[in-house]
Amino acid sequence: MLLPFITLLAVIILCCVFLNSASNRFGVPVLLAFMLFGMLAANNSILPLSFPSDGKGFDVASNICTFALIFIMIFGGFGTRWKSARAVVKESALLATLGVVVTAAVTGLFCHFVLRWGWLEAFLMGSVVSSTDAASVFSILRSRKLGLKNNCAPLLEVESGSNDPMSYMLTVLVLSLMGGNASGWGVAVMLLKQIILGAGYAIVIAKAAAVVIDRRKSPSGFDSLLVLAVALLSYAIPSIFGGNGYLSAYIVGIYLGNREFEGKKALVHFFDGVTDLMMIVIFFILGMLAKPSHLLPNILPALAIFLCLLVIARPAAIFSVLSIGKKYPANQMSFISFVGLRGAASIVFAIMAMSSADGLQHDIFSLVFCIVLISISLQGYLIPGAAERWKVADHASDVMRTFSDFSEETDIQFSELKITCDSTWRNRTVSSLGIPKNLLICMIIRASGEKLIPDGRTVLREGDCLVLCSFAFKQDTAIRINTLFVEEGDTFAGRKLRDCSMRKNQVLLLVRDGQNIIPHGDTVFSPGDILYINASQG
Repeated sequence: MLLPFITLLAVIILCCVFLNSASNRFGVPVLLAFMLFGMLAANNSILPLSFPSDGKGFDVASNICTFALIFIMIFGGFGTRWKSARAVVKESALLATLGVVVTAAVTGLFCHFVLRWGWLEAFLMGSVVSSTDAASVFSILRSRKLGLKNNCAPLLEVESGSNDPMSYMLTVLVLSLMGGNASGWGVAVMLLKQIILGAGYAIVIAKAAAVVIDRRKSPSGFDSLLVLAVALLSYAIPSIFGGNGYLSAYIVGIYLGNREFEGKKALVHFFDGVTDLMMIVIFFILGMLAKPSHLLPNILPALAIFLCLLVIARPAAIFSVLSIGKKYPANQMSFISFVGLRGAASIVFAIMAMSSADGLQHDIFSLVFCIVLISISLQGYLIPGAAERWKVADHASDVMRTFSDFSEETDIQFSELKITCDSTWRNRTVSSLGIPKNLLICMIIRASGEKLIPDGRTVLREGDCLVLCSFAFKQDTAIRINTLFVEEGDTFAGRKLRDCSMRKNQVLLLVRDGQNIIPHGDTVFSPGDILYINASQG
């Protein structure tokens, strides 16, 4: 029985991977395919796997999805570039907190007064669907290379990545009220405890993890295990003491993701795959839990709630928050409002609600299934057209805004060069340098912080930082790099590079106290230095 299961599961994953081309072409997240495959597999006995038909099925699924969402949260923070986010951090923070509350409240009022739900169950529904899904939004923006004006892209990225903790807190709060475990004063204490402990433990865990990472002598295959452990601890420790584990995981991710450390690039690519896998797990479980017989009677109320989110709740949140600073015109706020897809977090919170609340009068899970299905298919498909409709699209750029993003997508690479007092390029024009045609100075950052794009007449000054662009090395013969640790008493300690016999090898990089140094002939090696040596010859 095991071999057919493994084979069929592999076939399903491969089918979804190949469907990624359809995702790039039509702008619909491929995760939708995993949802449909999960539904097909569980309801047609394709796979020898199913969840219990009673409430225990939601308990099992809740535990699995909670585990998966931990990694989505921490690596959502890990991939958030603070330099891009800094300009919109105030607006993003307000949208991720106050905006989520407004969305939940308006949706709850709609469910109560229009759909005639009870008060607590109405606000439970509003809380579950109050956050937006970063993975779905940026799957569409990146697949279409859709650049946005006025920092709309980083705003959407940070808001979507950081609003899940508030939605989780609201969901837990309403579930506590439904269970009779919270009073008016208890609600305030619970919220403060969630935020303070979640953020407090996050700072401690992030700083401790940074110390451990920095003290490694060299990166290894265990680095991924180290960060996996940090991800789990960032959720578990605050949760044990009543803090918000998802908030903690996100903050830890931001802190570590915006630090420079050896081996980071390999970790980014590895955990991109981990995050994709976790998203697959959640959407596949959503499909497996869905019952066609339960979906049909919930389609119309789900469509009504979706329209409320799209036309009333989300716009109310966006316009009420972003109108304060008057930084975004009405057309851009309309687009930001439209790009509010529901996804993985709503699924997890819906499963959690079904496993925790007793006596629910409505099938919240089936409703969320339909809402997510409509959102990532119909709404997601319309995002590129909406950007054109509201004149938000920036055709002069794309969503790959930073050097690191862009260089990972192309065959070029960027490096920097400092102009010092003894540099032969100091006080010379660019045209007089005799730079090869396949090397370009694409930006100069002055000592004052001024950035400029140079031409042949630009004069280089002392203190300038040059950003150089060139083609990446892609030949089959790889550069072999050896690592050498300088210790007290060995032949390198206390000597200049020019005086050391390298036997036709070359010192590429010196790492001293965590600082990277490009060595030259007068560089003196000290005990504790780490040398990276080009040993490719021969």
